[in-house]
Amino acid sequence: MEILHGFLKDNAYLYSPNLSTMAKTKTVYVCKHCGADSPKWIGKCPVCDEWNTYVEELIAKEPATRWATPGTERNATRPQLLRDVTLREEARLDMQDGELNRVLGGGLVKGSLVLIGGEPGIGKSTLVLQTVLKLHDTKTLYVSGEESAQQLKLRAERLAGHNSEDCFVLCETNLEQIFTHAQNVQPDLIIIDSIQTVFTEQADSSPGSITQVRECSVAILKYAKETATPVFLIGHINKEGSIAGPKVLEHIVDTVLQFEGDQHYMYRILRSIKNRFGSTSELGIYEMRSDGLREVSNPSELLLTQNHEGLSGIAIASAIEGARPFLIETQSLVSSAVYATPQRSTTGFDLRRMNMLLAVLEKRAGFKLAQKDVFLNIAGGLRVNDPAIDLAVMSAVLSSSFDIAVDRHVCVAGEVGLSGEIRPVNRIEQRIQEAEKLGFTRMLIPRMKGLDDLKVQIQLVQVRKVEEAFKQLFG
Repeated sequence: MEILHGFLKDNAYLYSPNLSTMAKTKTVYVCKHCGADSPKWIGKCPVCDEWNTYVEELIAKEPATRWATPGTERNATRPQLLRDVTLREEARLDMQDGELNRVLGGGLVKGSLVLIGGEPGIGKSTLVLQTVLKLHDTKTLYVSGEESAQQLKLRAERLAGHNSEDCFVLCETNLEQIFTHAQNVQPDLIIIDSIQTVFTEQADSSPGSITQVRECSVAILKYAKETATPVFLIGHINKEGSIAGPKVLEHIVDTVLQFEGDQHYMYRILRSIKNRFGSTSELGIYEMRSDGLREVSNPSELLLTQNHEGLSGIAIASAIEGARPFLIETQSLVSSAVYATPQRSTTGFDLRRMNMLLAVLEKRAGFKLAQKDVFLNIAGGLRVNDPAIDLAVMSAVLSSSFDIAVDRHVCVAGEVGLSGEIRPVNRIEQRIQEAEKLGFTRMLIPRMKGLDDLKVQIQLVQVRKVEEAFKQLFG
């Protein structure tokens, strides 16, 4: 069995047989959530307090000598004073994708390890492949453990308008072989699709197991840092929605991106969950097409129905996802309950929060909705967590209940408290500017200080309670 010893001075891996030391195998139980191990199976993990997360793993007891780096100087590991540390600007690689650059914090940092997770078929491989095909003068090694070279070629031809002469394709799952090919190609960027299919010979467990994912990730991180080569890892998610594998995988990488969306809708959102080189409040929006993913620079125009004049149950909300404002369409349907227990259903909005808003409507505003079915939908297939759309949700519910349409030139923004007051929201100026840019003439906002000096053309109506807002909307 070959043992990986480290890098040479030219950043190449050295393999040397070591047959004198035979690794002893043993069986341990490893927690899928946190990676803690135990000699026997236990129901509750004592580290993360999760139930039924221990799985059996067959591991090999490694020799005392670990991977070494002969070319690394010992002086580099000596402690030094914080004031003596020299700062240098991190060199970033332009990904030729405005949305991806925004989420990454301005580009891809050299030597960084980025993990992209998402549901199967959501478009992770399409996003990464079309991005590397647009890169010029950037040598890329695309390692695929799930598709053949012919399948990748068909996918690349489907992405119209993208062609690259510097993209190398490798269909391999053995980590040692991947490093050997990386030494020969010397790429500027490496894509591994996916991390769950890669295995190393130093672990005896099957690919995708906790041990394999952990060991392969550590080795790839070592390669990325010592060669200053950025690496993209594509990972699957489990049924709970978190990235499959041990939780330590998300701690190892520098950036964790979540690619989400509904397969029945055309929009996809790229969120930053963790980013050591940028903000985690940024997100990118894409539109899925037959020829790939298209960047959506102004999502407000696509998320709003162009013609809903005279239709009840629709209210326009000014929301902020990440650091960018956009207007979304909140749709509601209120009807008489058919069954003894009224139905409550939401799409793209928290069901418990909607139940709280309905309770506020009944208790504070006097609207009886206890015997009616209420259905709520956020248009476009988006899922919004911004509390500033509370007022829009309540307005859409009342519009459907009274069958009175809200003026299509009016948008609202405000968080509703339990006592029926409309609370201030953050970055209200950006919300107002976005509504004015899209042609809205009136906007209902919470009563806040400092808005009287704001020079805008849109009419701002400041309200303090939900009763005042409803009088402005329905008269």
